[in-house]
Amino acid sequence: MRYAVFASTEKGLLLAGRIAAACEGVQVTVFLQEKLWAKHGAAPGQNEAVSEDTAQEGCAVRGAGALAAASEVRSYQKLSEEMADAFVRYDALIFIMAAGIVVRSVAPYVVSKLSDPAVLVLDDRGQNIISLLSGHVGGANELTRLLAARLGSNPVITTATDVNQLLAPDVLAGRLDMVPWPKENLVVFNGALLRGRKLVYLLDSSLKCRAEYERRLRASHVPYEVVDGSELPARLEGGRSRKPAGCSLDGANGKAEGAGQDALYVVLSERQWQANSRVLYLVPRRLIAGVGCRRGTSAGLVLAALQEACGCLGWQAGRLDRLASTVVKADEQGLLAAAEDLQLPIDFFENQLLAAAIERYGLSESEFVKKNIGVGNVCEAAALCCTERGRIALPKRKYEKVTVALIWER
Repeated sequence: MRYAVFASTEKGLLLAGRIAAACEGVQVTVFLQEKLWAKHGAAPGQNEAVSEDTAQEGCAVRGAGALAAASEVRSYQKLSEEMADAFVRYDALIFIMAAGIVVRSVAPYVVSKLSDPAVLVLDDRGQNIISLLSGHVGGANELTRLLAARLGSNPVITTATDVNQLLAPDVLAGRLDMVPWPKENLVVFNGALLRGRKLVYLLDSSLKCRAEYERRLRASHVPYEVVDGSELPARLEGGRSRKPAGCSLDGANGKAEGAGQDALYVVLSERQWQANSRVLYLVPRRLIAGVGCRRGTSAGLVLAALQEACGCLGWQAGRLDRLASTVVKADEQGLLAAAEDLQLPIDFFENQLLAAAIERYGLSESEFVKKNIGVGNVCEAAALCCTERGRIALPKRKYEKVTVALIWER
């Protein structure tokens, strides 16, 4: 995960440091307004990230201690000019300034509640923290609650289902690393929840890593029923429900709670059948692994690295949809064997495409890797080349002779 924090005042700088420290396990880039940056000893207009090498030496701003927890510190001149890149590169944008400034700056880049980053706004005293954009799928509401608890702020959340303590299906989708489809049905389903309707959750028995989905559904206290995919079309046409797995029943008629001819079905599946206002699908996001390895690395080491990397997200390697690497590794037998073992396609990308992904997503580069193959980032760049829009789920991580990065497709 990658977050960007924007500050323009002295108090905002201090608060940005507290936010960075509160976001454990996340890469946090702090953007300071250029005059603020210059006041703390850095050259005006210097927009380079703090690299792994210079981070050890420290820069003037980081050396002050307030931003010691930040992964990077950058300057910005005009907020609006940073947004085109920020909307692509970061999973959450956190602004310490007036909400009106933020609204005007982000407005031209807002595309969809299913793909836009979370947007949060705080005053520079940290009294209030507002979930402004992508509250559900983007996770802004949950991040607002988390930061409010750690900063002692007042969380301001305005989505109706959250205010009424109801679990919306698009919130659940975020917890399950899934995407709701069709998007327009979210209004129907969330509105029904607010009117007291029950939603019927059906889980396709053929879903990859089904046991983990079931564990997460139970953790969120969601009643569900596992259904064979061959039976789902008939069920979605209004058939009767059978006993759900691990959920309460209406004892009078033996139906799943809320089931019937006018039931609203939330279906967790990689496949989609009926497309009408009574069916909302939660579809798994594609998880792509970028892989780099030393020459002659065994398939066993590649598989072990992939398993450990996926474990960091709470998944097994079986959840992966695709592998990617540099064309330099196209003949690497251990890598090819690992892809075959997992029954996954693997793509190999030329330097020109990897360089374009590095530029688009602002990826850090290793001088050693750049000297050897011509570009300084393989894992993250290769995985991001597989999708039109991606977000880094797990930044590049080194294992024995193998490096792995994981990317969610937005």
